[in-house]
Amino acid sequence: MRRHLTALTLAVTLTVTAVSSACTGDEAAVSRDGANATVVRVVDGDTVQVDIDGQREKLRLIGIDTPETVKPDTPVQCYGPEASAFTKQLLPEGTAVRIERDVEARDDYGRLLGYVYRADDGLFVNLEIVAQGYAALLTFPPNVAHVDEFVAAARAAERENLGLWSACSG
Repeated sequence: MRRHLTALTLAVTLTVTAVSSACTGDEAAVSRDGANATVVRVVDGDTVQVDIDGQREKLRLIGIDTPETVKPDTPVQCYGPEASAFTKQLLPEGTAVRIERDVEARDDYGRLLGYVYRADDGLFVNLEIVAQGYAALLTFPPNVAHVDEFVAAARAAERENLGLWSACSG
């Protein structure tokens, strides 16, 4: 089913201070390149397992939604395998990353919520996945620090028929 972006208007100005931590209240060790975690594996297009100070965490990328590939009782969705493969390409095992939080530390499933940046080149992974057409916008206030960037990237990807926008119809 093709998703259409709707106009998103936020009348509230939200100032968010992103904190690079393990989201447990303890400060994570931050390396000279800004990394505070290492990718263990990609679960699917918008979820990765990371190691933070020797502790493994499932991390849900904030602001994006890729088609499902591993959700129980849900069939593999259009462009799901491609989205997972793209995220694996961006975040191979062992990749050093910097995780920034927003307002809420965890989702209803206990997963860490964060914005992910590759330590070696600063690539904003969440945004790149949307910009290349592998994800749609998914916003859950109050976690909206980058919503304007995500809206613009998703609109551009849809307009240019990138990725799922050209492959999935209905």
